[in-house]
Amino acid sequence: MSRIGKKAVDLPSGVTASVSGQTIEVKGPKGTRTFKATDDVTITVDDNSVSVMPRGKSKRARQQWGMSRTMVANLVTGVTDGFRKELEIQGVGYRAAITGNTLKLNLGLSHDVDYTAPEGVTVTAPKQTEIVVEGIDEQLVGQVAANIRAWRKPEPYKGKGIRYKGEFVFRKEGKKK
Repeated sequence: MSRIGKKAVDLPSGVTASVSGQTIEVKGPKGTRTFKATDDVTITVDDNSVSVMPRGKSKRARQQWGMSRTMVANLVTGVTDGFRKELEIQGVGYRAAITGNTLKLNLGLSHDVDYTAPEGVTVTAPKQTEIVVEGIDEQLVGQVAANIRAWRKPEPYKGKGIRYKGEFVFRKEGKKK
């Protein structure tokens, strides 16, 4: 039994959901998102809630039950509040700026790094040392943040690089004479 799957997903006011076959579409104030569930689960929409039930008793059906319910909950959260990842830049001369819809990063490389965010994600730089990634798709927001962080991951000796806000970087001691 999936403890997560047993709970129905409540739909807040202003959010509507519709199911056709194995595809659920959720519309809200921030946009529209769809999810195609596997054949192992059944998705039903009641008055103001969505419930997911397994079609069989197999292990795969139970796995998909909890996962599908979480995906539906993420759809609802995305179209109501959206998702947000914050990144910090640390290092002398490391900075970020937005020009149009392109993020320009100075990361101590021989060239500037230009990153264009995909459709559905907005990237802003409120300060030179902060980057904010926002959108309605949790997976896409996380992937964009990871792609930006991958340009200069925090190194353990001085801590320079791009890190998630609040991320702990294990620091190492340098060479001793």
